[in-house]
Amino acid sequence: MSEQKFPRRTLLKGALLGVAAVPVSALLSRTATAASGRVDPNEPQAKSLGYVEDAAKVDAKANPNFKPGQNCANCLQAPTAKPGMTEVPCNIFAGRPVAAKGWCKVYVKRP
Repeated sequence: MSEQKFPRRTLLKGALLGVAAVPVSALLSRTATAASGRVDPNEPQAKSLGYVEDAAKVDAKANPNFKPGQNCANCLQAPTAKPGMTEVPCNIFAGRPVAAKGWCKVYVKRP
C-alpha cells in the first residue's frame, strides 16, 4: 500500500480555488441570463437613453435631436440590420435585440 501525502499548501490552494469558483460561476450565469432577450424600455439603461419601441411615439420636445425617419433599423449601432427585420441587435445594449422601429438618444445615422 502506498502512502501518498498531499502537502498542506496544495490542499489549501485547491480548497481556495473551489470556494472562489462558486461566486464566479453564479455571476457568469446571472450575466448570461440578463443578456438574453429583447430590451425592455423599462430597464434602467433603456430609460436613461430614452429608448422607445416605436419611434412615432418619441416626444420631440423632450428629445430635440429626434428627426422623423430615425429608427433602430437605420442606426449605426445596429450594423447587421436588414430591411424587413422586426428586431435588430444593438451595440449599445451588448448586442441584445431592440425593435427595428425603435429609437434612443444614441441614434447615429448609418452612412
